[in-house]
Amino acid sequence: QRLRQSLLLALEVEKPRLPHFIFIMVDDQGYGDIGYIGSDIHTPVLDRLAAEGVKLENYYVQPICSPSRSQLMTGRIIIHLQLLFAAEVINHIINRLFLDTPHTVGKWHLGFCRPSCLPTGRGFQSFLGTLTGSGDHFSYQSCDGAEACGFDLNPTEIQSLNSFKSSICTTRVKQFLKRHDPHTPLFLYLSLQATHAPLQVPDHFLHLYDSQLVQELKTQELYENSVLIYSSDNGGQPLSGGSNWTLRSGKGTYWEGGIWTVGFVHSPLLKKKGIVSRALIHVSDWYPTLLGLAGARQSHHGLDGHDVWGSISEGLPCPRTEILFNIDPVSRKAGEPYDKALILNGFGIWDTVVRAAL
Repeated sequence: QRLRQSLLLALEVEKPRLPHFIFIMVDDQGYGDIGYIGSDIHTPVLDRLAAEGVKLENYYVQPICSPSRSQLMTGRIIIHLQLLFAAEVINHIINRLFLDTPHTVGKWHLGFCRPSCLPTGRGFQSFLGTLTGSGDHFSYQSCDGAEACGFDLNPTEIQSLNSFKSSICTTRVKQFLKRHDPHTPLFLYLSLQATHAPLQVPDHFLHLYDSQLVQELKTQELYENSVLIYSSDNGGQPLSGGSNWTLRSGKGTYWEGGIWTVGFVHSPLLKKKGIVSRALIHVSDWYPTLLGLAGARQSHHGLDGHDVWGSISEGLPCPRTEILFNIDPVSRKAGEPYDKALILNGFGIWDTVVRAAL
């Protein structure tokens, strides 16, 4: 009996603990909007985290918000998605693995027409944030057109309605970390509206360079077993001050300024740190990558993303060799008369970039 107990204890000790996942998605941060690329914008915390981790220098997303977020959540490209109804969202799988630990804070922008479309209807245990694409950082009023206006943040959960939205999100994340058991894996999706318009910020943010989230991970003894992924959802918007230099164009286009963006991984679990990865990585790759790290025995059949952890952590050959950004079977073809395209297709005036979000 004692031998059996000793063997069971040894197996329990040797069994690796599943990591804590913190995925940070920022909004409209361009390739040239971060210090380590050469921007005049000072981002010392991000620069340090990226320098101590792995910078992704061949990292692609979609040209606007919702397509990138939907592919993050499903591992499928847009031509295989129907507003997520046919796709198993990453949270459902991680929810089964992590029991009651998936949480999301910040911008959702993946539908809200019925309860099943909300974050808590998609497997997250809790949500505090905005449902639409953008909103006022102080009043929380959010409008995606006159038919979709409201105040997304629940005032009963906020001590001050005049707080800056990013500060509220940071405070909520720190609350999760403080009460989380270090021995239980965590999945936290922090989706900040910054740096999306409107460009608003409190004066004291000019001096707020302390790494609050990472410091809280260390304080709560979660850091050593954590994986932090940082990504923008699309290229910067030049009309709102975004910079994608030296890339062409920006948000809303399939030029590289719209789809090649900022990304890095920071984790003590990386086998190689302080390096630059030029592996071809797409936002849809995070789905199978996180599931692989979480120990999910999930078939990759039907997925468009690849598990790229080996490429990021060890510099192994990347399984991805190409990216399909979109297929447009209805718009006017090059050289085709406009009237003919409109008659044959009926959709000749549609914008493929916008339709990609549908």
